[in-house]
Amino acid sequence: MKDSGDPITPLGMAALKARYDHLLGTERPEIVEIVSWAAGNGDRSENGDYLYGRKRMREIDRELAHLARRMKSLRVVDPCEQPNKARVYFGATVTLADEDDAEMIVTIVGDDEQDASNGRIGWNAPMSRALRGAEIGDLRTVRLPSGAKEWEIVAIDYA
Repeated sequence: MKDSGDPITPLGMAALKARYDHLLGTERPEIVEIVSWAAGNGDRSENGDYLYGRKRMREIDRELAHLARRMKSLRVVDPCEQPNKARVYFGATVTLADEDDAEMIVTIVGDDEQDASNGRIGWNAPMSRALRGAEIGDLRTVRLPSGAKEWEIVAIDYA
């Protein structure tokens, strides 16, 4: 395991690898087959299957290169192995309460696996940066585009 680079959970890394393997092992060979078939049909300048296939192949190759670079630069961090589970660090699932006692649960994950609609916020998101190192009972102010909002840490879990 690397000591530098952006963190990602083991599940997030597995998802990136699955996407890479799917593109390389399934989608790209299908497109190569279509392009080969279309190239054998004659005039390529007006051949929609050929032109679309070449365009799609370039898109796949770009995504494959991007995924390869990302996976190489990421550092897999297992949240269950955090030494200090009393503070908020990478992989923590944090229950927050605002001034109106409305609760919100967020999990701090890698930037490549964030999904705000499911409560998964990226490591470099403003809320994640504000929560880092907090303990239960701490108040943290999060500066968002809509303005500053104060949250109290109610619970921290690394399950």
